[in-house]
Amino acid sequence: MAPEQRPFSGLPAPREVPTGQRRPTIDDVARQAGVSKGAVSFALNGRPGVGHATRARILDAARDLDWRPSTRARALSHSRAFALGLVLSRSPELLAADPFFPHFVAGVETVLAERGYALVLQVVGDDRRAEAGSYRRLARDDRVDGVFLTDLRRRDPRLELLVELGLPAVAVGPPAGDCPLPWVAVKDRYGVEQAVAHLVELGHTRIAHVAGAPGYIHSASRRAAWRRALRRAGLTPGPVVAGDFTGPGGAKATRQLLGQPDPPTAIVYSNDLMAIAGMGVALEAGLEVPRGLSVVGFDDVPLAAHLAPPLTTVRQDALAWGQAAARTLLAVVERQPVPSIQLDLPRLIVRASTAPPRQPKGRRRPDPGPQRAS
Repeated sequence: MAPEQRPFSGLPAPREVPTGQRRPTIDDVARQAGVSKGAVSFALNGRPGVGHATRARILDAARDLDWRPSTRARALSHSRAFALGLVLSRSPELLAADPFFPHFVAGVETVLAERGYALVLQVVGDDRRAEAGSYRRLARDDRVDGVFLTDLRRRDPRLELLVELGLPAVAVGPPAGDCPLPWVAVKDRYGVEQAVAHLVELGHTRIAHVAGAPGYIHSASRRAAWRRALRRAGLTPGPVVAGDFTGPGGAKATRQLLGQPDPPTAIVYSNDLMAIAGMGVALEAGLEVPRGLSVVGFDDVPLAAHLAPPLTTVRQDALAWGQAAARTLLAVVERQPVPSIQLDLPRLIVRASTAPPRQPKGRRRPDPGPQRAS
């Protein structure tokens, strides 16, 4: 198998050039490597058509000469901004508390840095008109070559807007119905179904769900997966309360569930942040986790493994998701064939926040019967 071809990366920061000393140019790199200027351009932009040995020689020459391509010159010669956009319609408080996006953005940045692109991030709060205005300005001012479309919604008006603007884009998440954009997604329903099957196997029969914010496709898909898994197990879907993916939202939903006449013995949360807050509410109510209440999250953020008790959760790789989304959007910008991508299936990570429910004295644990993997 041929060695992996990797784009230009890892050069030192440009050093100060003494007055009167000429800066190295792409011609100097080509001359030292013994290749054409076109070959240098292909190698530095990670494009095919340059052999592995030639590519390595070009990169060595660029490092030796301490040369980097001028972003301004590249933009002028290619009629590109060499930047990709990410518009987030979230409150700053929610964005600051959500551990998913820093990992997603880190994945995006690792790819863009290799290709000499920048990420233009705009946070517009919950104002949908401001969100649409941001996309229009990015397109009108040619500030970006394409955008990531996150937090997909049902009947999402942004899809039509981006097509109207002619702005290349990639949808991050599973679309609902036909989607005019390529997309990169994770089948999160498999993780939720695994979580419910795990709780049923432990003996839980009243399993509640704290859903995500209404209107988002991933909120609806995780809620539907929870309901489907319970019915598959022969159980009536337990109570469900909508949260908003925040800690306070998860705490409020948990109090509502635990205040019911027949409270659940287990709760599946739509993300880790709400699950962590829910564990705190359970402890305040005098419930031991997991014997008094089993808790399952979703995302497997780094903190999840270090809680007391460590959180059982569904793992998805936000870093890899960001990397795949960045590569896909760059391919769209460069007008290459782009298939939609389904990432690796999420998987349940069983830790100490789940256990068989505490049984009342004199009552035997119910037999859940044979279980099949979801």
